[in-house]
Amino acid sequence: MSANDNHHEEHHVVPLRHYFGVFFALIALTFATVWTAKMDLGIFNTLVALTIATVKALLVILIFMHVKYSPKLVQTMVGASVLWLLIMFLFTWSDFATRGWLFH
Repeated sequence: MSANDNHHEEHHVVPLRHYFGVFFALIALTFATVWTAKMDLGIFNTLVALTIATVKALLVILIFMHVKYSPKLVQTMVGASVLWLLIMFLFTWSDFATRGWLFH
């Protein structure tokens, strides 16, 4: 009896149609990115581009990187990493926003 006999790990098998669905969704979102980049949305250009990019990143992380089917510890670590990234973005934005010379 080896040490690994006591650890039974289940592997989730993702149907091939899910991969194709995500692939075609990523292609469609890429076309949506190009299409919206050519439009003048005013102050919403950045918001729309970041929203599309976030959806694409979520699809890749959850499906292609198998985080959706990973143990809770992996999901927690991914969530903590995203939270830390958002904190770093907040610090960068707060530094940028408090520079008075940029807005005069």
